[in-house]
Amino acid sequence: MSREWTCEQILELSRAYQASCVLAAAAELDLFAHLAPAAVTAQTLADRLGCDLRGIRALLDAMAALELVEKNGQSYRLAPFAAACLLGGREGSVLPMIQHQANCLRRWVQLPQVVKTGRPATRQPSLRGELADREAFLEAMDCNSRPLTGPVLAALEPLAFSHLLDVGGATGTWTIAFLRAAPGAIATLFDLPEAIPLARRRLAAEGLLHRVRLVGGDFYVDDLPGGADFAWLGAIVHQNSRQQNRDLFRKVWTALSPGGKLVIRDVLMDDSHTRPAAGALFAINMLVSTEAGGTFSFAELREDLEVAGLTDVTLVRQGAFMDSLVAAARPP
Repeated sequence: MSREWTCEQILELSRAYQASCVLAAAAELDLFAHLAPAAVTAQTLADRLGCDLRGIRALLDAMAALELVEKNGQSYRLAPFAAACLLGGREGSVLPMIQHQANCLRRWVQLPQVVKTGRPATRQPSLRGELADREAFLEAMDCNSRPLTGPVLAALEPLAFSHLLDVGGATGTWTIAFLRAAPGAIATLFDLPEAIPLARRRLAAEGLLHRVRLVGGDFYVDDLPGGADFAWLGAIVHQNSRQQNRDLFRKVWTALSPGGKLVIRDVLMDDSHTRPAAGALFAINMLVSTEAGGTFSFAELREDLEVAGLTDVTLVRQGAFMDSLVAAARPP
């Protein structure tokens, strides 16, 4: 170990959940939208949101202490710099990710029981409901992915494909990026049926819907649509066990045309599974959230890809978190 912690630093680490819980509660209650553009009192907010006055006042004061909210007398308003980050419906807003992290938080607090039993945490919907939670998850994946599209596509140059298969394509962030980079190509986006309407709306807004076939399905059960010469697994393999990944890679092999290419984007661990540190913590997120998911090393992914019949396995990019890239091919 290269770091020596002091007792106070360890205690500070143990208290880190407090600010996170304040932010998560504000996001779940959709507090930010009511704090912009005009200042409001705690009583007004309590009435609007159906909240306890003491509770909403304590939450607002904590937000003001964190300097995300400005307090003037008995009135509160969202700090001007925070509007771009915390108001929904704006490009660049991280509100969906915060709402998703609030759901993660409910599972993380069950970690001792998960470790004891080996079973994932009990899922509890937010006050916003299961449908809103699902939409927040899909939009959160877009929050994560958008900043990565430029450097990831640059690492994959030259891009040469005619038909992309985007497995677990969510709202279409990566389909859009790849089609922009390859104007003559088409794509098939495959994801759970509830994700398809969000993808359709987004692709239509981008003027790309005519180049994309949308297919609803479950890759644990269904075959993947065929005919692609480039398959993309973006932030998918960590949801699975190694055996589940081998099964998925075999489906990708079948879906790809001979000579076609697969690229995996995900966290990539060192052989000790302790670096990057963010990946080791993300493995905990998979522990509490999935039956068998985790984070994997390049050696593990290479073995699983080769068992599934894919060849020429290459480490294209070693990233800091969810931006590592591993490529493989179906033999001609």
